[in-house]
Amino acid sequence: MKALQYDLFGDARQVLNLVELPEPDAPGPGEVLVEVLYAPLNFHDLLRIGGHVAPPALPAVAGNEGVARVAAVGDEVTGLAPGDIVVLPLLLGTWRERLVAPAAGMIPLPAGDLRQYAMLGSNTPTAGLALSEYVPLAKGDWVVQSSGNGGVGRNVIALARARGLRTASVVRRPELVDELLAAGADVVLLDGPDLAARITTAIGDATVRLAIESVGGRTADALIEVLAPGGALVRYSANDDIDQDGRGAAKDIKVEFLFVAAFDHATKIAPVIAETVPLLSAGDLRVPVEAVYDLADINAALAHLVRGGKILLRVQD
Repeated sequence: MKALQYDLFGDARQVLNLVELPEPDAPGPGEVLVEVLYAPLNFHDLLRIGGHVAPPALPAVAGNEGVARVAAVGDEVTGLAPGDIVVLPLLLGTWRERLVAPAAGMIPLPAGDLRQYAMLGSNTPTAGLALSEYVPLAKGDWVVQSSGNGGVGRNVIALARARGLRTASVVRRPELVDELLAAGADVVLLDGPDLAARITTAIGDATVRLAIESVGGRTADALIEVLAPGGALVRYSANDDIDQDGRGAAKDIKVEFLFVAAFDHATKIAPVIAETVPLLSAGDLRVPVEAVYDLADINAALAHLVRGGKILLRVQD
């Protein structure tokens, strides 16, 4: 069985090796044996390989999420059968051809785009949980976010719209404005000077209780400025330069860090995935894929990730 494994923490380009591993054991009670099909390559994968986030015991197989085909089911597993397509729980080491996974929370997916399904494991629950777990929101409320064009950002737009919320999204390239408006965003603004004032004008001085942030620096400061007292700035990227001057505390703003893998898969993550699948089927959510690489081409995939764009690994067909 082919897998991308590392024996030391460090730079992925230096420590990842394509190896042959023994086949996994048969699934036990409450488990399924799956064949991994596609797995995203994200910067949080690099952080884990570097030993910075949820470091695993070594040696370890890389890969934090993915989509797979059920090959066998263990005792006490209901609702799943061989051949079903499923989204995998997080942090299982998905850059390998086969693995055994807990079945709790897994649901069979309808026929659809496997590449889009592969990206439901992390970005989708990050967006959904950011919208639900930190401040109470009512239909018609505004949510502001940086990185509107990212995987999380596009999920925020789609899920917020489905939940009756409105979004103001910040982007860094002008050609993305119309693209995100077509994708369902209510307001899209270019990052830059006077961002807070431009957001406030665009949303008509509405009260904003939630900001979702991954950029840091002046962009994060602008979102804090827009937030009402008692609101929350939810971070999902490990930036160190957010709220350096205490603006959040001065306004009674909570600055929270969302690490999606810390949430229970069956009770918190899986329901957001189930909520999102119909949005994919209806065409209300799509995250553009920049390129797809085979496991053997991991160094080219890593180089592409650094250049930018959403990258997937094709584990097997």
